[in-house]
Amino acid sequence: MKTRINLCNMKFRAFHGVLPHESVIGGDFEVNIVIDADLIEACESDDVRDTISYADVYDIVKEEMETPSKLLEHVAARIFKRISEQYMQISSLEVRVAKLHPPMNGEVEKAEIVITK
Repeated sequence: MKTRINLCNMKFRAFHGVLPHESVIGGDFEVNIVIDADLIEACESDDVRDTISYADVYDIVKEEMETPSKLLEHVAARIFKRISEQYMQISSLEVRVAKLHPPMNGEVEKAEIVITK
């Protein structure tokens, strides 16, 4: 049996960006996490201690989103590293960080960085 945890469309107001005003007025961001891990024990035990708590993963994402960075790559890498280090049973991890309506010379719904293992 394969198990996967998806945290979808987590929304944050944060202060990431290269332009000076982005660190002052901030912007809207979306984060998605996909975790593959052997969670068979939790499937059988019904005990939260045997799984990866998605509430704890959310807290990691929230903390990293609160730390300003110029690049989305930097934010996504910090999230990826913390989740990977916290949960050794992860076999596959995907972190997606998107800036919604980025300041560009044109209309763009979002700019997104994806890091996978």
